[in-house]
Amino acid sequence: MTVIVRTLSPTDPADAEGFARVRRACLPAMLATPASVAYDAARAHPDAHYRPLVAVDDAGTVIGTAQVGIAYDSPRPGQGYANVYVHPDHVGRGGGTLLLRTAEAHLAQHGATEVFCWALDGPRNLAWAAARGYRRSRSAHFLRLELTADALPPMPAPPSGVALRTAADFAADPRPLFAVFAQTVADEPSDIVAELRDYEQWLTDTWRNPLLDQGLTSVAVVDGVPAAFSLAQTDGDGRYWSGMTGTARAFRGRGLAKLAKNDSLHRARAAGVSVAYTGNDADNAPMLAINEWFGYTLDATEVRHVRTLDS
Repeated sequence: MTVIVRTLSPTDPADAEGFARVRRACLPAMLATPASVAYDAARAHPDAHYRPLVAVDDAGTVIGTAQVGIAYDSPRPGQGYANVYVHPDHVGRGGGTLLLRTAEAHLAQHGATEVFCWALDGPRNLAWAAARGYRRSRSAHFLRLELTADALPPMPAPPSGVALRTAADFAADPRPLFAVFAQTVADEPSDIVAELRDYEQWLTDTWRNPLLDQGLTSVAVVDGVPAAFSLAQTDGDGRYWSGMTGTARAFRGRGLAKLAKNDSLHRARAAGVSVAYTGNDADNAPMLAINEWFGYTLDATEVRHVRTLDS
């Protein structure tokens, strides 16, 4: 079987469907739909040099994917990423290696000196990354919660001075949500530190993304000011992803993130969502504790890897 690697065409429905299908087979927690795949490919920031790749077999079937780009919003230059996934039915045929080498060449061309990638925790995947010159870094856990009738803790009344809203309530001006989102991103543990300063790009990447569910995204407001949020993404097929949960620095330590996430999950269950996913850095003890309290269980673990590119 011959495998070729090429850039995904955002205007080709078969490419977008194949990309989403492979991602769902490899990592169900990370939501992807044909619409979201095409959207991301068409609207990425130009400085990201984002290039989604597909590995295609003789029959024209997409059997592997790679999300490739430059971390342009990091204060440290030269950091690229290449997240490669091959459909479980097609591993061992060279598609993953071809995707990775194509990604590395693209990133080097655009100034990357380091490439970060994720590998699902398991002997085969970890050995694969090591054999291609990648060394282990930090880990992240994907968690799953079945939204059955009795799955969630009761929803308490908000404390005095706190009100619960949804992102839809900020449709006319989402900038106050961006401020909380940016603080959360800046303080999140990661190998690649991000600084969100571009409001317009945030609107493109997050606010207008087809996966965002404004009605299920909950916001805790204190005296009229957004203090905490739990961003919800849904795929229209009963799955929910906590895109991010966080609190503005001035309001931390008051349980507002837990309150917002509880409200969002209750809304999701009432809307017919059947399973909720979330993800946390393995060192993010506060959020891991919150998710354990909700009843989430481990679904998968990925290990971040990094390779310094040859000059």
